[in-house]
Amino acid sequence: MNKNRNYKRSKKEKKEGFFTKFINTTITLCLTFGMLWGLQACSGGTTSASLKFAQVSDVHFLENGSNTTFKMTGESPRLLDDAINQINEQKDIDFVMFTGDLIDKSFEKELKAVLPHLDRLNTPWYFAFGNHDRCVGGYLTTLVYLEMLRNSNNNFTFKKPYYSFIPKKNYKVIVIDDIITDKITSNGYIDEEQLKWLKKELDSSKRDTVLIFMHVPVIEPFASPNHKLKNAYEMKELLESYKNPIGVFQGHYHAAKITQHDNILYVNSPALVSYPNAFRIVNVTNYKDKVVFDFDWRETRETTIQKMAKMLVFGTTIYAGEDKDQHGTYEIKK
Repeated sequence: MNKNRNYKRSKKEKKEGFFTKFINTTITLCLTFGMLWGLQACSGGTTSASLKFAQVSDVHFLENGSNTTFKMTGESPRLLDDAINQINEQKDIDFVMFTGDLIDKSFEKELKAVLPHLDRLNTPWYFAFGNHDRCVGGYLTTLVYLEMLRNSNNNFTFKKPYYSFIPKKNYKVIVIDDIITDKITSNGYIDEEQLKWLKKELDSSKRDTVLIFMHVPVIEPFASPNHKLKNAYEMKELLESYKNPIGVFQGHYHAAKITQHDNILYVNSPALVSYPNAFRIVNVTNYKDKVVFDFDWRETRETTIQKMAKMLVFGTTIYAGEDKDQHGTYEIKK
């Protein structure tokens, strides 16, 4: 009788011990997850993977050229190869964007000559047209240029000079063609058809971080009436009607300048062919309440060429910008 009673008591105690351990473990797990969630909320909380890309502008590649009073076109193949080597040393670059003036002379032979250099990139690369890339009234038209890019670059499948793609979830890349093609000019313009297309792209991306790439800038790094975007005000008004984070990456002026207007970051990047002979590596991180842009400034390792290029410019700060235009971290609140 006592043995039976002791057995029942032992069985009950084991059962109670099991439930006690189960409840304690459940409470501990809940508290742990709660603390982790709280820490994530306090730190902003990453909602999607970071995006890392290189922006290279104004390469002005010329296979057998000579240097000018401003551009080191004679050294452009070496400068491009050095930039490609530096980019290939980065193991986590998602893509490379060339923002115009890939070639200096708008001839088919120059585009054919530069493409094997770009084939050495270990990461997908894309392209926005510059004013040096197409020939007004010549053979190297928009259609010919795009066909040559498609034939050489498996990642470039676009049939228009403006296009968009999604590199990662919660990011949208938009490439603009703001080059005037019916006359020789360094000014830029975005036609009405493309503005309507851009609005549709932005309307469908209100929850995304949008990265726009173009050659002629919306905001000038310095005043130049012969290089400006003629309908910059219209473009700026359209962009600033949206509230999601937008980064606008530009070239053309061969100058570095970063300007923030609320939720929009306007980034002017330097030229590879002229002083400071540099390019950017940009890391974008999406948090629940903000987007963070980290800028990594990369100058050419061809220091002799850079020293020569520096001697050709009068005001180095105009082109290299200040430290905040080169390195730095910028936040856009959501």
